[in-house]
Amino acid sequence: MKLIEQIKRHEGFRSKPYKCTAGKLTIGYGLNLDAGVNEELAQLILEYQVKRIVSELRKLEWFFDIDSTARHDAIVNMAFNLGIAGVCGFHKMINAISIGDYHEAAKEMLDSKWFKDVGDRAIELAEQMRSGAYK
Repeated sequence: MKLIEQIKRHEGFRSKPYKCTAGKLTIGYGLNLDAGVNEELAQLILEYQVKRIVSELRKLEWFFDIDSTARHDAIVNMAFNLGIAGVCGFHKMINAISIGDYHEAAKEMLDSKWFKDVGDRAIELAEQMRSGAYK
């Protein structure tokens, strides 16, 4: 699309927030963060982030050991919150997943600073890991 390419050329890309010439906090190709985002844009960004996380997790051998969509999704949710490296720090959980011990994996999820930080989210995701089903 010529219009998109033209706007990209005129705006330039910035991966980090900056103040534009009008003094507005801006990112990307002229996205005014001071104006906020609507729910539709937030949804598109969320969907993109989840796809990117899933793509990265698929590179990890232990992720393929997980036997249900709900359990996969629990890990994706954790990675959305903690980052891939953060989830990979759950060595005992990953070891439990690798041998199919989802009760132990859930226990390890709750035996963490992450649980203390996010509370109910961790409880729900640990139960999802344990049961293999959504709440």
